[in-house]
Amino acid sequence: MSSALDLVSTWPVKTASVAVVGPEGVRDRTGPDDPLPWASVTKLLTALTVLVAVDKGDVTLDEPAGPEGATVRHLLAHTSGVAFDDDTQVAAPGRKRIYSNRGFELLADFVLTRTGGTFAELLTESVLRPLGMGGTTLEGSPAAGARGPVSDLALLGQELLDPSLVPDLMPEAVSVQFPGVSGVLPGFGRQDPNDWGLGFEIRDGKSPHWTGSRNSPATFGHFGRSGTFLWVDPVAGLACACLTDRDFGEWSAEVWPVLSDAVLNDSTA
Repeated sequence: MSSALDLVSTWPVKTASVAVVGPEGVRDRTGPDDPLPWASVTKLLTALTVLVAVDKGDVTLDEPAGPEGATVRHLLAHTSGVAFDDDTQVAAPGRKRIYSNRGFELLADFVLTRTGGTFAELLTESVLRPLGMGGTTLEGSPAAGARGPVSDLALLGQELLDPSLVPDLMPEAVSVQFPGVSGVLPGFGRQDPNDWGLGFEIRDGKSPHWTGSRNSPATFGHFGRSGTFLWVDPVAGLACACLTDRDFGEWSAEVWPVLSDAVLNDSTA
């Protein structure tokens, strides 16, 4: 019987590992289980780490953090106004969706003022260890420095389908923050609105997009410059995790939506 994952062998990459995940665990998988860079999919780990800190009362979502006038919520939702990779303030908080690696670094620094230690230690204790993601490490920026195998990324997808770390906060985390705000979705151009939750990109009606046309508007997740993605479709009850050894580009913008639609089609066949 053919599988949607047969498509992965046709991709123009040397290494690709993909897992289809349900609430009970992995349903189908292809490719090796070697650690690969996650790039911006790291932000999902960082967002969960911050939400665990919120759940513990170490920080609150609406307290000041980052540039003047911004809050923890603004930083998580890419509406703090801080530039992509430096401290330049390019918009007032809440006005535009400016995707920002620097914003996530500021967020991590702020949380550490309350918790102490390093962010890698906090992320490991808050997320990786509880979820059994023993092959994943944070080796650099909280915005893009994670590295791990697809089996661990699948565990993250399983957690997001059936939350255990911060179940009370997850509905808010995957709901649109600052509705109606527009901005550029990297690799896919300007989106109006460019909806985002608390660290989780929300599909809604975005077009073009890296998920499939069959993905529900409630789909959330992230993709990374290293040719990686994780989407979670709560309507379908499925997640799809992908790691490759080729940077994001036209190739991925073409094949990822096709794979996503095939995965969802298989689930209803």
